[in-house]
Amino acid sequence: MYAIVEDGSRQYRAEVGATFVIDHREIDLGQTLELSKVLLIQSGSDTLIGRPLVEGARVVTEVVDFPKTKTMTQKFRRRKNYRRLKGHTQPYVRVKVTHILRAGESVPA
Repeated sequence: MYAIVEDGSRQYRAEVGATFVIDHREIDLGQTLELSKVLLIQSGSDTLIGRPLVEGARVVTEVVDFPKTKTMTQKFRRRKNYRRLKGHTQPYVRVKVTHILRAGESVPA
C-alpha cells in the first residue's frame, strides 16, 4: 500500500515504514505530522485517484531527523580578477510514514 502526497509543491511516494525528506517547519523530534494533501492511494488492485485530492485521506508521519544540505554558488570570470563565493545551509525535516488512512479511518492504537 502506498500513497502519493503533496507538500510544498512537490510530490512524494509514501509507503508505511519508509522515510522521505520534506521542507523545514517548526516541529520537535518525535512529534507526529499529518499530511492531508493526498493525491492517490493504491492498495493491491484497489486505487483511489483524487480530483485533485482524495477527500478525507491523510498520511500520518513521525519526525525522525533534521538533515541539512550545504549549497555553494561560485561565480568566476577569467582574466578579470572576479571571484565570488556564496553559500547557505538549507534545513529539511526527515519523516517516517506510520499510517496511511482513508476517509473516516482513525489512527490505530
